Amino acid sequence: MSADFSPPDLSSDASRRAPWLGLSVLLLAGFVTIFDLFVVNVAIPSMQAGLGASFAQIGFIVAGYELAFGVLLITGGRLGDLFGRRRLFVIGMAGFTLASALCGLAPSAGFLIGARVLQGLAAALLFPQVYASIRVNFDGDDRRRAFGLLGMTLGLAAIAGQVLGGWMVHADLFGLGWRSIFLINVPIGLFAIAAARHILESRAPQRPALDWPGVALVSAGLALLLIPLIEGPAQHWPAWSLWSLVTAGGLLALFHRQQERRRRAGALPLVDMQLLAQRRFALGTVLVLLVYSTSSSFFLCFALLMQTGLGLDPFVAGSLFAPCSVGFVAASLAAPRLVARWGVHAIVAGALVYATSIGLLIAQVRLAGAELVPTQLIPVLIVVGASQGSIMTPLLNLVLGFVDEAQAGMASGVVSTVQQVGAALGVAVVGILFGAALAEDGMAAQAGSYASAFVTGMLYNLAAALSICVLLPMLARAQRSAGRQGEPRVQGRP
Repeated sequence: MSADFSPPDLSSDASRRAPWLGLSVLLLAGFVTIFDLFVVNVAIPSMQAGLGASFAQIGFIVAGYELAFGVLLITGGRLGDLFGRRRLFVIGMAGFTLASALCGLAPSAGFLIGARVLQGLAAALLFPQVYASIRVNFDGDDRRRAFGLLGMTLGLAAIAGQVLGGWMVHADLFGLGWRSIFLINVPIGLFAIAAARHILESRAPQRPALDWPGVALVSAGLALLLIPLIEGPAQHWPAWSLWSLVTAGGLLALFHRQQERRRRAGALPLVDMQLLAQRRFALGTVLVLLVYSTSSSFFLCFALLMQTGLGLDPFVAGSLFAPCSVGFVAASLAAPRLVARWGVHAIVAGALVYATSIGLLIAQVRLAGAELVPTQLIPVLIVVGASQGSIMTPLLNLVLGFVDEAQAGMASGVVSTVQQVGAALGVAVVGILFGAALAEDGMAAQAGSYASAFVTGMLYNLAAALSICVLLPMLARAQRSAGRQGEPRVQGRP
């Protein structure tokens, strides 16, 4: 009997372990980028006192990150396709860490605005690599589980921005006050950079030069779209905001034509417009826009009701999101298995529960009015969180699964951009409704006025949730039709 002294083959074990080790790093990056979208809200009073910031400057501190983030997401996804997603992940995380340090050390409001813009630009390089790396490094059930964990992580990040951020500001850690919400990113970022070696490198098969004219058109168009959506309602829609929206429409239409000409000439476009012409992907992106518009606007309405209307401090107000997070986590963990078994019908059921729970929340606040006891909302908040988790978690996997691997970065950039546009749209619409209701009721009974404004603002969320219930069955029918025609199917059966 001969002895075999060759070393054991561990390559298969390594290949199984590496994607999951890399996933933990990707999830950490996704958490901090979304955390920083929400955490600033709870620190606004402290920033105003510490920096002597005006209301306009506070608006740009909040919006600067979101604007830069949303504007360059498509470009960030394309750069990952071209130069390697792990490489762009490291570059983006390094920039995000540096910008976070600048935010935490900012000596003035103007400096903080600039640092927030840099932070958003870095996040735009970083965030699309999270989606695209999961899309290309996982298959089948593993992909469903990975996207389920991602959806759970992003939802928790939004909630932690309220709860953990409120606690950090309230606790005044190391005497840093609001600065701690930014400086906490520095050790996290350094750890993520060191651990990025566990992310498997990937890039698109084709590596042409980046379409810089396309980058300029889409960046300018999205900037002119998002700026008035965020700033317009607070300034009662001045003329510049309307002209900005019109100009944005023209630039985005020009971007569409320029991308089509590039594709017909045989060059690889920044965004393949045939991707947006696919019925399933187009419907999916509309659903992503609607879902994320309801999430952001809900956080805004609830925070205003709890803090300004009922006078709760940031930590107590933020802690009321904890029941919502419990429901979200539980549903996010269960959703991949449900979708694997029932397909799009599982998401449809979640959407129906979501619309119903929003309706119940509106009714409960409307009936209680100024006598509202916040803890009485906990049961319905759990259901709202659970239904959000049952929709958000599988929807990203579903939509990105409609494209092939070569378009993963492009598609992830589009989906991520749609998320930010949806968030800005939801906040803009709810801001208009909320402000109009306050102006009509006056401020004689503050708690009652804010309860009434909450109800009015949340009517948008109810309408959007009902629209989701209508569009999801259309997506299921489109998926069945694609299956009969031999197109690639996504998870489960619709």
